[in-house]
Amino acid sequence: MYDTEQLDVKRKTILVGVCFNGNPNFETSMQELYGLAEAENLEVVADVTQNLSYEDSAYFMGSGKVQELKGLVYTEKADLVVFNNALSPKQLANLAHDLEVEVIDRTNLILNIFADRARTKEAKMQVDYAKLKYMLPRLVGLRQNLSRQGGTGGSMSNKGSGEQQIELDRRHIEKQMAELRRNLKEVEQSRETQRKRRQQSGIPLVALVGYTNAGKSTLMNEMIRRYCPDEEKEVMVKDMLFATLDTTVRKITPGEHRDFLLSDTVGFINELPHDLVNAFHSTLEEAVFADLILEVIDYSDPNYQMHMDVTAKTLKELGAGSIPILYVMNKADKVMDEKLPVLRGESKIYLSAAQGEGIPELVKMIEDKLFAGFITMDLVIPYTEGQIENDLRERARVLETKYEEDGIHMKADLNQEMLKRYRVYLV
Repeated sequence: MYDTEQLDVKRKTILVGVCFNGNPNFETSMQELYGLAEAENLEVVADVTQNLSYEDSAYFMGSGKVQELKGLVYTEKADLVVFNNALSPKQLANLAHDLEVEVIDRTNLILNIFADRARTKEAKMQVDYAKLKYMLPRLVGLRQNLSRQGGTGGSMSNKGSGEQQIELDRRHIEKQMAELRRNLKEVEQSRETQRKRRQQSGIPLVALVGYTNAGKSTLMNEMIRRYCPDEEKEVMVKDMLFATLDTTVRKITPGEHRDFLLSDTVGFINELPHDLVNAFHSTLEEAVFADLILEVIDYSDPNYQMHMDVTAKTLKELGAGSIPILYVMNKADKVMDEKLPVLRGESKIYLSAAQGEGIPELVKMIEDKLFAGFITMDLVIPYTEGQIENDLRERARVLETKYEEDGIHMKADLNQEMLKRYRVYLV
């Protein structure tokens, strides 16, 4: 592992991709690898690709291509090789040994980016756990990498070689992972408590999801600027993959429309390491418990449909596949001649978050989706039926509460099911 913030110059890097059986998404995947390298502040000096029917068990790519790659490493004075494919522990060790430079794969690169971007204590612990889980079966190859780097700190430093040192590293990593599991469990319980408080407030939750760099943070900041005048904390926006990792929740108060909570989550990407999905599960659960999902799509990207497919697959893995979705086709100003926004049906809107075009119309769509079928009613609840008040606060949107002599007077938005259940208390 390495830390780009400690380097004065960009590391000279060669990108490697192997295409199996004419994979139609290969070029797109390699373009993403370039974007990931840029996000990690690497200087890409060359790329190497190869078409194969199946991977080589020892080197992943053909041995002749390995020699070609070694020559390129020498001529370009590269000190890092990044494979677009996932490497096994054996392949990682063999390549690091033969190429005589550090070798990492796409998963490792994404882990490094996440480590650089994590800001909150929870995000840092989640990334640390995913990195340790990745390292554990690859200790031989990583130690080979460290010998190319000239040493590093911590338990992975060059204290010696051989099975004994690797076993010490293994025990140290397992101990760290156990401690992180305990700490993350405590954070998860705290997050669950916060989530229950929000649910009890009766304010619905809307979760922003989508492919990385689709414009989720830009959209959230535009919402904050318009509808949270006292809110100083905007989220970071940068034109790169995984610019933000930490979940942010803000209360949106649109004035003539009803309030809702808006959460921003980590972006998805094709072949997002499964360990990262697991590590960030408690954070991504904001989408699982949302009343509505806003899927932000970069409509100007030619591969936007593939991005939508990846997002749908990830949401299904998280257990959020059945939650209502509004599709926000962002950056439409770059490819559409029509005056924005353009609405298509009840679930799709074409807009530009950066230009602020379409935000009021989106807010109206959010309200229509969240409160479809809700009717504002007055109720008087006897003090002996206190559990009804609790139920309304959890499941309805309570607008007003007064404690009078004859009972609890409440004004609330009720759906059809609640109207039938509490019809005897309606005024």
